[in-house]
Amino acid sequence: MNYRSFERVFKPFGIVSVSQVRATKLVFDKNNFGRWEKQGLLIKLKNGYYAFADIAGTSGFAHYTAGKIYKPSYISLHTALAFHGIIPKSTNEITSVSSLKTSTYENSLGTFSYKKIKPSLMFGYDAVEKNGFTFFIASPEKAILDLLYIYPSYNFKKEIRNLQLDWKKLTTFAKKFEKKVILEKIDSLKNIFIEDI
Repeated sequence: MNYRSFERVFKPFGIVSVSQVRATKLVFDKNNFGRWEKQGLLIKLKNGYYAFADIAGTSGFAHYTAGKIYKPSYISLHTALAFHGIIPKSTNEITSVSSLKTSTYENSLGTFSYKKIKPSLMFGYDAVEKNGFTFFIASPEKAILDLLYIYPSYNFKKEIRNLQLDWKKLTTFAKKFEKKVILEKIDSLKNIFIEDI
């Protein structure tokens, strides 16, 4: 299979894995991945995963990549808070949470980090589409709770001052964490937020 044929079959996915190619039963030389990467046609995202170089820089593609190279996961923490306008985007890192082990991958698109949470806490995220790429990202409320769960000492009072949070949703989500300290922090944040209005 030459590159043009490969591109025609797999480019609609944006990202292609070695196992995905094998599953098609097409005649394919796996060394093509390395050759096409050297030619600048593909970008290696992690072992066994590649992106088409000419679309990798498209806005939304890095977010899409985060959910494709490590499943199950959804974007949360600082990246979700920046996406929702709560904090400024300051790094080229996309932070996600997953029920799998904590991991980090680095490639030419940036750094992709995944923090482990309990499987029962994999909720509170939505599908978002940007430039044809769909990815899953935490709501502002869930991103805040994920931060408090993973970084118990995190303080972002100033950062949420101008955010219109759904406090009922935040409290409902917080109860699912079954941690008294998280509920106490949410009550404290709510009191600070209401006092500052």
